[in-house]
Amino acid sequence: MLQFSIQRVKKLQALRPQMLAFGSSRFSTATEPSSRHGQPPRVPNLIGGAFIDSKSSSFIDVINPATQEVVSQVPLTTNEEFKAAVHAAKKAFPSWRNTPVTTRQRIMFKLQQLIRRDMDKLAMNITTEQGKTLKDAQGDVFRGLEVVEHSCGMGTLQMGEYVSNVSSGIDTYSVREPLGVCAGICPFNFPAMIPLWMFPVAVTCGNTFILKPSEKDPGASIMLAELAIEAGLPDGVLNIVHGTNDVVNAICDDDNIRAVSFVGSNTAGMHIYSRASAKGKRVQSNMGAKNHAIVLADASFDATLNALVAAGFGAAGQRCMALSTVVFVGESKSWEDKLVERAQSLKVDCGTKPDADLGPVISKQAKERICNLIQSGVSDGARLLLDGRNIVVPGYEHGNFIGPTILADVKPDMECYKEEIFGPVLLCMQANSFEEALDIVNKNKYFFFLNRSWFFVAWNKLLIQSFFSLRYGNGASIFTTSGAAARKFQTEIEAGQVGINVPIPVPLPFFSFTGSKASFAGDLNFYGKAGVNFYTQIKTVTQQWKDLPSGTGVSLAMPTSQK
Repeated sequence: MLQFSIQRVKKLQALRPQMLAFGSSRFSTATEPSSRHGQPPRVPNLIGGAFIDSKSSSFIDVINPATQEVVSQVPLTTNEEFKAAVHAAKKAFPSWRNTPVTTRQRIMFKLQQLIRRDMDKLAMNITTEQGKTLKDAQGDVFRGLEVVEHSCGMGTLQMGEYVSNVSSGIDTYSVREPLGVCAGICPFNFPAMIPLWMFPVAVTCGNTFILKPSEKDPGASIMLAELAIEAGLPDGVLNIVHGTNDVVNAICDDDNIRAVSFVGSNTAGMHIYSRASAKGKRVQSNMGAKNHAIVLADASFDATLNALVAAGFGAAGQRCMALSTVVFVGESKSWEDKLVERAQSLKVDCGTKPDADLGPVISKQAKERICNLIQSGVSDGARLLLDGRNIVVPGYEHGNFIGPTILADVKPDMECYKEEIFGPVLLCMQANSFEEALDIVNKNKYFFFLNRSWFFVAWNKLLIQSFFSLRYGNGASIFTTSGAAARKFQTEIEAGQVGINVPIPVPLPFFSFTGSKASFAGDLNFYGKAGVNFYTQIKTVTQQWKDLPSGTGVSLAMPTSQK
């Protein structure tokens, strides 16, 4: 079992060196609480700068998805502990907001250095708890590290505007100020990247933060918090709580929390957006996706095949930007044959094996759901070109492994198409023209059920129907050598992130992650300029410094810029 040292950090003596792990914030599929006592190590809360064992009587087992070993246990943080975390964040805010931005930046400079130093430890923790390969886990950490690096320039990113002499002797300027206490709710699939999308930007803007990692793999968040404290982050600026529905609802309802960031499923995301917004909070909610690629006949054959295989099966398909559906324009047989050939060459194994291409999915429940969706496609008439459901990995026979799976002749009304599969399954569709392919992508729909009570919108007393039919808009790609076709695609496609011969068009942090339609709820996206704007509010100051002549009297007319 991997251990991590905490001796270099103040106030961490109470935390036993241990490998930490816990579960998913995919709200509707939480693991059942554990009744075991005293065996695996227990994941602490972080409150006011100290890692504290929870007094909760309910814990959730964190399971290694390759071995089914109980790695640790995560508590269902008590209401008193949650309130203590919020109180610590609120108490730390006045001092932290008045800390010079240059000081806050230096802490981020130090944090990125420490993350680089501990990259291998973080990756091993992620692989043990989440299952992805070590190379993929390192990529998970690195993509989050890029957001930390971007936050090092917050003095420029948070800069306001100034106009001198807007009227005679009057100047106006605007500043971006922190909101206060903010919170983040994380999914299981990126245990390091998603927390690093959230708290570095928020705290460098001058906010304090409550982080709720996934209950399936909390170890990376604990390790990152340890590094943040080592980097010099003051007590109470970053706090960590754990749990499922109750703590999520507490975050949405607490009046001291000003903004909530969420990444995860549509069901959870729409619940959080609705409930937190009704309390007057800012919300950014990244949700599900059905990312498509259109392949034109002129596409580079080998490069496109490699891109489809990598984006479709990487991380066992457990990415919100996984390329799950490919639409071939014209003939598809030659593409299908080569896709099967290359997918069959991928090695499915425990993520710690250096030659593994993809590891297990997160849980037995996830594996069962994926297998059921594959079978539904077959039952609905799709051709099963490659079946990975019965794969057995020697030495890891109890692991949650699914091999690369390819379904062809998929139609828009099939359940496997309408649902986000979130597994190593690539769906193949066919279109007779480029225009038909565009129409397929733009009309893709996601159907889900919502409890009516979740969606009561307080400000206009609107009760939304229980059944929703929404169109995803996270990402889409085209593979072609035609500039005209690429330009038509980028103009007409209804997705927030567009790839042209790029299968996973996730932007670097100086841009923003711009999912749209049913893939995002809110007004301001993650990281980049939008992320800074989300965690700050504008204050505009108009000032006048001049001697007014005596005897001018009082004017009740509307002030204008006219002399």
